[in-house]
Amino acid sequence: AAGMRLPALPALLWLLLARLPGPGARAELRVRVRLPGGGVTEESLRADSRADCVALELRAGDGALVTLTADFRQEVKIFRALILGELERGQSQFQALCFVTRLYRNEIIPSESMAKLRQKNPRTVRQAEEVRGLEHLTMDVAVNFSKAAQLSSHIHNVCAEAKEAIYTREEDVKFWLEKGVDGSMFEVLPQTSDLPDLQRCKLCADRWKPCICSYSLSIEWYPCMLKYCKSRDAGGKVSSYKCGIRSCQKGYTFDYYVPQKQLCLWDEDT
Repeated sequence: AAGMRLPALPALLWLLLARLPGPGARAELRVRVRLPGGGVTEESLRADSRADCVALELRAGDGALVTLTADFRQEVKIFRALILGELERGQSQFQALCFVTRLYRNEIIPSESMAKLRQKNPRTVRQAEEVRGLEHLTMDVAVNFSKAAQLSSHIHNVCAEAKEAIYTREEDVKFWLEKGVDGSMFEVLPQTSDLPDLQRCKLCADRWKPCICSYSLSIEWYPCMLKYCKSRDAGGKVSSYKCGIRSCQKGYTFDYYVPQKQLCLWDEDT
């Protein structure tokens, strides 16, 4: 129809997609994934073996765009959520959050292996072979966006929309400080011990009071392990080779301080 305008948000999200980890030996895979409610979403898996990082992106059942970036070089993983706002409740078009945690060995397959992944049937809807336990993380430290490049160069791109909402954990900060990262980028957030009347946001009646917000996200399908097969040569010598991947699903819940409940309106019982 004449005068019809497409909503701005999808174009904005595609722009953000294009700004995932920078140049290098990159490969991208698109996988159709089953969501918990029965729906299907397309997940993008990107690997950059030169920068030694991978990025996974999917749209959750509630419409949020969820990204996981794993920076193997710096031992950092970055979760970003772009949450659609409710305009009728005075929220902006979308709200961005970034959660930065330590990346452990063997959490996800190496970038080099991810870059080589191919799928025989792109139309197949995939479900993870293994459901890994829900991780509940208390994000008690804020990260200064302007100084965060030293922690991981990817924070600058991935968390650009979440400059005032980048969170990490004190125990991860200790690990990075031991590696020589500058501690001035971290600021400990107020805790319940500092503010005795600090409640969880879903129990807080006043929309302008500070509270502890909770946000949950799930990576529905990701290659978490390499599978190895054995072969025997003519002389009887046995050797092993990579012959596939094991896929996992993992959920995370992040608790963190917000200066007002208005920044956490999804965390309500009603």
